[in-house]
Amino acid sequence: MPAEMRDDLIAMPAHRLAAAIAAGELTSAEVTADCLARIGATNGKLHAFIVVYQDEAMAMAEARDREARAGMTLGPLHGVPVALKDLCELRGRTTTCGSLMWRDRISPTTATIVQRLLAAGLVVLGKTYMVEFAYGGWGTNYAMGTPWNPWDLETHRAPGGSSSGTGVAVAAGLAPLGIGSDTGGSVRIPASVCGTVGLKTTVGRISNHGILPLSDTLDTIGPLTRTVEDAALMYSAMAGPDAADPATYGPPPLDARMDLSAGVAGLRLGTLGAAERDGVDAEVLAAYDAACKTLESQGARLAEVRLPDSFPNYLEQTGLIIAAEGYSVHRDWIEDDSIPFDPQVRARVLVGKGIGAADYVLALKRRRAVQREIDVVLRDFAAFLTPTTPIPAAPLDEVDEAKTPLSRFTRAVNYLDRCALALPCGFTAGGLPISLQIIGRGYDEAGVLRIGRAFESATEWHQRRPDLSPLLS
Repeated sequence: MPAEMRDDLIAMPAHRLAAAIAAGELTSAEVTADCLARIGATNGKLHAFIVVYQDEAMAMAEARDREARAGMTLGPLHGVPVALKDLCELRGRTTTCGSLMWRDRISPTTATIVQRLLAAGLVVLGKTYMVEFAYGGWGTNYAMGTPWNPWDLETHRAPGGSSSGTGVAVAAGLAPLGIGSDTGGSVRIPASVCGTVGLKTTVGRISNHGILPLSDTLDTIGPLTRTVEDAALMYSAMAGPDAADPATYGPPPLDARMDLSAGVAGLRLGTLGAAERDGVDAEVLAAYDAACKTLESQGARLAEVRLPDSFPNYLEQTGLIIAAEGYSVHRDWIEDDSIPFDPQVRARVLVGKGIGAADYVLALKRRRAVQREIDVVLRDFAAFLTPTTPIPAAPLDEVDEAKTPLSRFTRAVNYLDRCALALPCGFTAGGLPISLQIIGRGYDEAGVLRIGRAFESATEWHQRRPDLSPLLS
């Protein structure tokens, strides 16, 4: 292992790294150099980062150390490196949104979330690969390359999308923290199949200013991290009103760290009914059932939930909205055959061309009605528990791009305008991660984080790391 890399650092969650930096036990420069060394050793295989800001990151880390020595840390994640999904604008830098069409596109502004992370003292390492236009759940990008799921170095498996590079980077220890976006599961799916924590926030909680869009109705930004506490801290650093995004003025401010360690005793949690279990991988179901029992053993009260409609139907309705709005964003170039688009993404976008205005308006109207219906069904539950994905990471040569099984339980959350947390809850016999999804009420990020923290405190799944020694020797 190269001298710059330290096993003790990769094992530490971001909040502990920041505490050590503030106490003078570590420096941001040491942590950043470790990340950069790991990226340098593994990125040729893992294909997580599209660009690395090597010199800039080290200069920023040294500045964070000067601030720490002066007793002027800027927040509870001061000095910790972060990876940005390549749809986050960074003024003067290239932002591709996963498309060769934009490989030379220079950002005219910096996204609000990036401004806030910098103001909180974080260090930007670089930007990560993603599905083109953030439109795909498998994590594939046939034009720019698909990141490699680090849990199997022999077989190229789906990393989950669309925040594929970020999921791989955090899981592999290349970055303690990462940014993803979630329109139908694009934070939670890579968190699930890569074995990290991923928080899907409610629309309006975090500003979308400076984030290249797919669906104005459904797009959200969220963190991918190693622990629930890290997700809460990162969320708190990004959330809040922003004059550049009027949607952020609706929900009242919330401290996601509030009651984080309060536990689940007395909370009523919903579980899957028998019909919704059909088609879910047996190992995934076993891990899910064990996770539910773990929460029950901590005092939670479990009860089966019968939804008025099935998860696959919510998936279909969500897909209609995404296709219509995605086409409105990309209609000026998506049919230009001279541009080397990912053919799978082009096909998805073009579905939106065939959706009429009346069908689109009716879909939005039906969505509001379904939301009210579900609010009644779930009004007595603190959260609803599901697997995050119904299957573990599949080999790429088995991926059917015409189907979206990884989104089965995730898209409904976007459709219903709720928040959700994905976190590790087990592994298959072959060593692939399995994930629990905790679905909360809209704007109750603190609630899902509280439940996730309780589960995490009783288990050790989040402490496992993929074996990358063949790449580091």
